[in-house]
Amino acid sequence: MISKHSCEQSGGGEGVEVVKNEASVHPQHGPGQLTEKRIYLSSKLPSWAKAFVPRFFYVTEKAWNFYPYTITGVSFLPKFNIRIETKFENNNGDNDNVFGDMPTPADSVSFLDILSDPIPVKHYKESEDLSIWQSNKTGRGPLEKGWRNEQQPVMCSYKRVHCSFEVYGFQTKTEEFIHRNIRDILLVGHRQAVAWIDEWHGLSLDDVREYERAMQERTNSKVKSNQSSTGEDAAPDPHRGWERREREG
Repeated sequence: MISKHSCEQSGGGEGVEVVKNEASVHPQHGPGQLTEKRIYLSSKLPSWAKAFVPRFFYVTEKAWNFYPYTITGVSFLPKFNIRIETKFENNNGDNDNVFGDMPTPADSVSFLDILSDPIPVKHYKESEDLSIWQSNKTGRGPLEKGWRNEQQPVMCSYKRVHCSFEVYGFQTKTEEFIHRNIRDILLVGHRQAVAWIDEWHGLSLDDVREYERAMQERTNSKVKSNQSSTGEDAAPDPHRGWERREREG
């Protein structure tokens, strides 16, 4: 359903362009899937950040999916990176050492409740409101207060997010902006994953790959259409531009 979410968020020259989606084998985590995406988001940047980037600006996202563990990395400049580790477990979020290295301090943990946590108004859809949603295929829903302790089956998606932007004067502001937006993206995306269950429940892995392929073609077309109509060239590689400025400085 990530493919559908990406398609919905794309258009007007912005959104998610899929560059690569292929099978991969990791020496530690075994067989899985590798994806590489370009995320165009110029209009979504705050005004103080737009001065640094071209009109059609993108960041590169690479994700390694070795279910139930995934690694996602986002890069733009050598001094900027985001790393998200994900672990899926069949519990209600009560594992305080899910990644197996050290417990996360309580004040660094944020619980996202797909039922009751507020989302940006622009993302609200009645069909994705889990307080009134019901699945035709599974009979699940609607969710009610206390669902996390009472609903079965239940799964928790644990995320460990690391963000750094090592540019003096912008570090704190940028990192806070990114963490806030990642929270919104995760909350909306996981609400949709549940609300869209009738679209993916019962699909085979081959069905999923075919669905991804078709959806990615639609998404790439939506992203590129506006860039072509405005006569803009493809977005310049932001990494190269930064390297030149570093050398010239």
